Amino acid sequence: MGRARLCIKREAWDAIWRHAKSAYPREAVGALVGKDGCVEFAWPLPNVHPRPNVGYRAEPKALLSALKRAEREGLSVLAFYHSHPQGLALPSETDRREAYWDLPYLIVGLQEGKARAWRLPSGEEVVVVVEPE
Repeated sequence: MGRARLCIKREAWDAIWRHAKSAYPREAVGALVGKDGCVEFAWPLPNVHPRPNVGYRAEPKALLSALKRAEREGLSVLAFYHSHPQGLALPSETDRREAYWDLPYLIVGLQEGKARAWRLPSGEEVVVVVEPE
């Protein structure tokens, strides 16, 4: 059996990177939503972590609103993303420990210019496939 895959449309991929860069030096966080197994939209969420330069926590009301919006629009939350402004696209121990959703977590490593996805807390890498529009 092959590794799990995360399909992301090019427009959503570009939006993830724009958000991560605009949030610098804070960590960006957001939901990746779509249908038919492919992410169509990156929805930024406010980071309310007490130390946002080294951690992320999606604002609970905004997260709930995003979940409800996805349902209303016939979409599914397929993954979550966050950035590591000073680090690599690898899950930290905190990322592993605080993983709640049974979905891929895309991590944007701004320092290295790469993004990779992981199933957490197991640490299994998920193949990211960026599709053209």
